[in-house]
Amino acid sequence: MLNTVSTPGDTGWFVRDRFGLFIHWGLYSLAARHEWVKSKEQMTDEDYQKYFDHFDPDLYDPARWADAAAGAGMKYFVVTTKHHEGFCLWDSKLTDYKATNTPCGRDLLTPMVEAFRNAGLRVGFYHSLIDWHHPQYHIDPYNHPLRDRTDREKLNETRDQSKYAEYLNGQVRELLTEFGKVDILWTDFSFQQDRPEGKGRDAWNSDELYKLIRTLQNDIVLNDRLDLDEGWDIKTPEQFQPLEWVRVNGKPVVWEACQTLSGSWGYHRDENSWRSVDELVRTLIDAVSKGGNLVLNVGPTGRGEFDQRAMASLEGIGKWMKRHARSIYGCTQAPEDFKTPRDCRLTYNPDTRRAYVHIFAWPYKHLHLDGFAGKVAYAQLLHDASEVGLQMDAWHADQAGGQVNENALTLVLPQPKPDTVVPVIELFLK
Repeated sequence: MLNTVSTPGDTGWFVRDRFGLFIHWGLYSLAARHEWVKSKEQMTDEDYQKYFDHFDPDLYDPARWADAAAGAGMKYFVVTTKHHEGFCLWDSKLTDYKATNTPCGRDLLTPMVEAFRNAGLRVGFYHSLIDWHHPQYHIDPYNHPLRDRTDREKLNETRDQSKYAEYLNGQVRELLTEFGKVDILWTDFSFQQDRPEGKGRDAWNSDELYKLIRTLQNDIVLNDRLDLDEGWDIKTPEQFQPLEWVRVNGKPVVWEACQTLSGSWGYHRDENSWRSVDELVRTLIDAVSKGGNLVLNVGPTGRGEFDQRAMASLEGIGKWMKRHARSIYGCTQAPEDFKTPRDCRLTYNPDTRRAYVHIFAWPYKHLHLDGFAGKVAYAQLLHDASEVGLQMDAWHADQAGGQVNENALTLVLPQPKPDTVVPVIELFLK
């Protein structure tokens, strides 16, 4: 428990904006085979040094990144200021392991923050609690690259995790004082808290870190990975979609699904598991239909670009969002009285009192909406504002063999599926 009363951050904008960009960028972009490459291949600092010595993203243009995100309909971004490898994108005063000391020779974070703000996106920082490079970071037996060294215990004799926690807290102070208003802070992650040599709140000095965060930026949106029972603002299911609105102690909470375009977060040259635009759009819809957000990740290349696969994905999502954004922004789970039809998702905007039927599998001519009878004044396809016919309730028993609930409303749809990845029916409620 915290020694002070926890203060919630401002999630009002967060649950309106619904869609954000995650960026995982660091030295691992040169390895180009997963952001955990140092751990997976159990590389020493000496092995990994070649990436530091050759990091020079000469094609880095953060304005292009920001334009791509805005074009996809994203409203905020979260970038890895430091991932588990320990490498920092900004000119931290607390370490030499930073972009300014590579061939790149410059701070990469400041122009990124400026570019995204200029494009109208809110700013978020991901900062790793883990640090495989720091000399005081305790070598745990779970994910540290040196975990299988026979002299691990001896190496740990010279390491003081509390000193690392001071460093961690100091870097968070830099991030929250040198870049203006920061809207989101993603700390990542606690693990095996209840096992020997696991790392949780004590390893990070989370109570004091939380107080620091709230003191410096009191309304910042904070995620849930500091191993604190309270104080977090959002739950963050990773690489899966919850079956329903995420709850804690039985109560619905603010949540955000964090997902990738493929299997990795960092740039992975040879990965072939890329998700289709259709699947990505459905994932966004699914999150909002359950009261959640989606933050979708891109791993830039070692030269500082979003590769063509990523750009194609963002462009495809943007094409759909251009005509369907109002079924996402400001929307949430539909009221319980409205039942979700088979192969569909419902979203609802309580301010405009409009409901949105996202049709994942286009039906033949008719779509029955249980719970909507007598509640809809007008219906249209959202992408082109073309009217959708409404059948009177009396039609149900005669034409559907009594299989349609008398509280249902029937939409009369065009027979061919509209030329969009997920068609949406906009319902104007009475």
